[in-house]
Amino acid sequence: MRANWNLVVDKILTHANDEDLSVLFQLLLTEEERSAVSGRLQVFQTLLAGEMSQRQIATEHQVSIATITRCSNYLKNMSPGQRAKVRKLILD
Repeated sequence: MRANWNLVVDKILTHANDEDLSVLFQLLLTEEERSAVSGRLQVFQTLLAGEMSQRQIATEHQVSIATITRCSNYLKNMSPGQRAKVRKLILD
């Protein structure tokens, strides 16, 4: 079976209320996966805010240094335009 990410995105976009989205994500993701996604979002938000060291982020959000490093490297490799868009998407 070939993964079709656009199908997932389409399903997410067609369910605008929190309750439906919560049910959908519980169906599609395990508790561990939901926790990982949540942790990664918090890491990106904290890195973009620029107020904490990687060790502080790891302690505060209970994520690995490896996760923080991956997120940090991803941000560093973005163009300024991409980074501005990401900042708007997850900080506003």
